[in-house]
Amino acid sequence: MKEPCSQELLERYFDGEVTGEERSHAETHLAHCTTCQDALKSMEGLRYLVKSPVDEADRRENFYWVWQRIEREIQPKDKLSWKESIWRWLDVRPLFRKRVWVPAAAAVVAIFLALTPFLFKKTPSSSDLSVVEYVESQSYNVMVYESDKGNVTVIWLLEGSETEDSSQS
Repeated sequence: MKEPCSQELLERYFDGEVTGEERSHAETHLAHCTTCQDALKSMEGLRYLVKSPVDEADRRENFYWVWQRIEREIQPKDKLSWKESIWRWLDVRPLFRKRVWVPAAAAVVAIFLALTPFLFKKTPSSSDLSVVEYVESQSYNVMVYESDKGNVTVIWLLEGSETEDSSQS
């Protein structure tokens, strides 16, 4: 008599997480059930697809070098004097090694180019904004002030005799 298929038992058998009795039961069932044999083969294929890139990366990786770097970082280091710590803090050589300065310089240039029209914009002087005219006659002197926009006009009317009196004294 054929035993019923158990997906859970097959998965545990594939992972090697079964007891001795469950192992013999799964192997007996696998000998007669082609459906479970196919499922087991697909699990093995999936394992190969997942495991092969990991194994390849493991072969290429130099774990000895990684461990040396970890050891170097966790070793106690001598305490630097305050001068040495300031010089190390101000050291810009790592920036040049990592080429961090390239995007930073590009950003500074872009900001400068964007702000150039505003920095060098010509502002009109007050003489460009208004007009003053002065007209002299025998009896009256007139001075007219008009703003450039035309919304303000001021007129001064000066009598000729007042200006003569002030010039004589």
